[in-house]
Amino acid sequence: MRSVRDDQRVRPTLEDEVAAAGSELIGGPAGRRALLGTSWWTPVRVIALVAIGMFALGMVQKLPCYDHGWFFGATTQYTHACYSDIPHLYSGRGFDQGLIPYFDRIPQSLSGGMDYLEYPVLTGLFMEVAALLTPGGGTLQHREQLYWLINAGMLLACTAVIAVCVARTHRRRPWDALLVALAPAFALTATINWDLFAVALTAAAMLMWARGRTLWAGALIGLAAAAKLYPALLLGPLFILCLRAGRLRAFVTAAAAAVGAWLVVNVPVMLTHDAGGFHIRPGWAKFYTFSQDRPVDFGSVWLFISQRTGDPLDDANSYATLLMVLGCLAIAVLGLRAPRRPRLAQLAFLVVALFILVNKVYSPQYVLWLVPLAALARPKWRDFLIWQACEVLYFLGIWFYLAYTGSGDKHQGLPPEGYQLAIVLHLLGTLYLCALVVRDVLLPERDVVRRDGSDDPSGGILDGAPDIWVLGPAGRRERPAEVSDVARVQWGTGSRTP
Repeated sequence: MRSVRDDQRVRPTLEDEVAAAGSELIGGPAGRRALLGTSWWTPVRVIALVAIGMFALGMVQKLPCYDHGWFFGATTQYTHACYSDIPHLYSGRGFDQGLIPYFDRIPQSLSGGMDYLEYPVLTGLFMEVAALLTPGGGTLQHREQLYWLINAGMLLACTAVIAVCVARTHRRRPWDALLVALAPAFALTATINWDLFAVALTAAAMLMWARGRTLWAGALIGLAAAAKLYPALLLGPLFILCLRAGRLRAFVTAAAAAVGAWLVVNVPVMLTHDAGGFHIRPGWAKFYTFSQDRPVDFGSVWLFISQRTGDPLDDANSYATLLMVLGCLAIAVLGLRAPRRPRLAQLAFLVVALFILVNKVYSPQYVLWLVPLAALARPKWRDFLIWQACEVLYFLGIWFYLAYTGSGDKHQGLPPEGYQLAIVLHLLGTLYLCALVVRDVLLPERDVVRRDGSDDPSGGILDGAPDIWVLGPAGRRERPAEVSDVARVQWGTGSRTP
């Protein structure tokens, strides 16, 4: 495995004015005589510890709910902006009674109409392991508190994995992972739900691909998709980039590994057998039927339209699917026509952001899906913080809106018009970052990552590979008639090479 010397690493305080200004809190940018790499405090260790510290602050922010808000008062958990699904679903999905997800039907008196667990298999396993680790005895409130704490500890481990993987994905740019570690929306939403498990698997998949381990990358994508649906979208950018570089064999390996890993963990839960043969277990299918049948929900552009027009938008599924297909086609064309092959992180960020933007729901914790990809795709502090500010405003907006709707005639909180403004800012913040990533693809000289002469540090076998199949003007450049597996192209505009 190649190593990178400390003097080869890109220091953001020397190229990012916001990072340089922020570093004044700890003494300013490192000087030219600084002795780097002589301490235990390596970039990866610092970033992991900062991420753990921010996660702990996020836990402290949930303290009003831990002591009171989750259990007493209709709107306390909203007015203190400390809501979490975790303690509510401990009893709401039968974990306190020892019910097995997907196999045991949830009593209607507990679930409020949800007959089976509505999460993918690996997330259900994560929830079940936490339930098994939760001590019995005591009041239900006490056990729900312990269940949240145990889940928080497991999600803390996921946070450390994410920080380490992002720090190591771009060998020469480990400090970009501070964007993840210090992201305020990351800390605020980390323990709302179980999304961090899928995010950790996805970050590990990105690291494996960056190291050229296509089989492991594909397997991790498959496992991540078994915890949350969105990681499967990464196969699209991989196909486009491998097609352009003539490395389809690597894509086939990764895709096959992804499908295989997904089947390994899903088939034992998916299929049931009786005298009539094999059947799909209804408990396993609940996640997919629930996703299909749920109406427009919080945070989405469809809810904004529905509230403004009074139309329930019963055809939102069709609209969202159409926009997703058109958007993916546009991203594919961008990847094949760009003057220089886009970086994997750029296209991965765009396709996941597209999925979130057109989805029927844009929950506040969905920002966790984008934070690691944004740090790799556009590691610019100013733009990242603008986006994070929009996410934090929405985080506050949704809880104050729920406080308004849940407080009866008192209407204490944010009225619908204010919430609609929060949705617009929420969507515009994500679109702003998408626009900058598209600009970097079309104008690669504006790409922060490529300023030092790098091609695609997270691209693995794609890093430095020549283009083989390109659309448009970029395809009319002279290309080699035959390219071997070891052929490389020295990309970049700087004086240093990867």
